[in-house]
Amino acid sequence: MKTGPLADKIRSNPESGRLANSVLRQFLVKSTMAVPRVCVLRAPGTNCDVETAHAFELAGASADRVHLFRLLENPEKLREYQILCVPGGFSYGDDLGAGVIFSRQLRGQLNEAMREFLQSDKLVLGICNGFQTILKAGLLMRRGIENTAEKSWEDQVTLTWNANGRYTDRWVRLKVTSCNSVFLKGIDEFDVPMAHAEGRIALKHPELLDQLRENNQLAACYWSPAAVELLKVCGDPTRIALLPEPENPNGSIANIAGLCDTTGRVLGLMPHPERFLFATQHPQWTRRGLRGEGDGIKVFRNAVEYFG
Repeated sequence: MKTGPLADKIRSNPESGRLANSVLRQFLVKSTMAVPRVCVLRAPGTNCDVETAHAFELAGASADRVHLFRLLENPEKLREYQILCVPGGFSYGDDLGAGVIFSRQLRGQLNEAMREFLQSDKLVLGICNGFQTILKAGLLMRRGIENTAEKSWEDQVTLTWNANGRYTDRWVRLKVTSCNSVFLKGIDEFDVPMAHAEGRIALKHPELLDQLRENNQLAACYWSPAAVELLKVCGDPTRIALLPEPENPNGSIANIAGLCDTTGRVLGLMPHPERFLFATQHPQWTRRGLRGEGDGIKVFRNAVEYFG
C-alpha cells in the first residue's frame, strides 16, 4: 500500500484520521450541493447590493446584482433564480415613503413574475428598505397567491417612521420568535446592526397582531437582558411589554424586527445581517473575544442550504 508522511501520521494518530475523514465528508457534501442562483434586485438609490451579493456568495450561492430596469424589460429573467433578495438603501430616495415606488413596480409591471416566483419553491428576502418594499408590495402577505383574507393585508400592516422621529443607526440584539422561517432556522438570538428612519411596524387593527402571531409570521423581535426577565413572566417573547430605546430602536409594536410569510419562504428583516459577516465587524469584538464568522452569515447560509 502506498504510504507517505500524511498517511503515516494518520495511521499513528487515530484522532487525526477521524479529523481527516470529517473534513473529507464536509468537502463531499459541499461539492455535491446544488448552487442556488440569487437575484439581488437593486433600484435607483439602493446602496447595499454589493455587500448583500457578497454575503450570499460567501454562503455558497451564485449572486447577480440585477437592476430593476433590466427585469422590467424582461420579467422572465426572474425564472433563472432560486432566491430573490431586495437589499437595503434608499430606493428612489424614499421620496414618497420608504420602498413605496419600488413596491408599486413589483406589484404593477412585475406582478405576474412575482406571482410565479412565489408559487414556486423559491425564497424571497427583503432587508431594511427591501423589507419595506416587499411588505408594501404584498409579497409578505401573499397578495393574490392564496385565496384567503391575507390578500388585503398589505394595506393593514406597514412600516412607518421610528417613534423617535429620526434616522437611527446602532447595533441591536434579536430574538428569533418563529420556527417557520427558512432564513432563521437554528438561530435563537443574534447581534446585528440596524440603520433606518422608517422601521416601526404599525397595524391598522390591533387584532391583526394575534393573527400574525397565530400564523407564525412574527419572525424576530428586538431583545435585551430586560426582555429575558420579562419572558419569565409572560412565557412568550412576542407578548412582552414594549422595550424602550435603545433595545427597541423604532418603537415597533410587539418589538417586531422581522416578519415572514405563512410558508416561511419569504422574510422581511429591518436590521442588516449582511453587515455582520465577520466577527471583527462587531464594535465589541475585542472585548468579547469574538473570532471567525459573524452572526449575520447564518441567515444567508440557511437560504443556500435550503436548496442543498
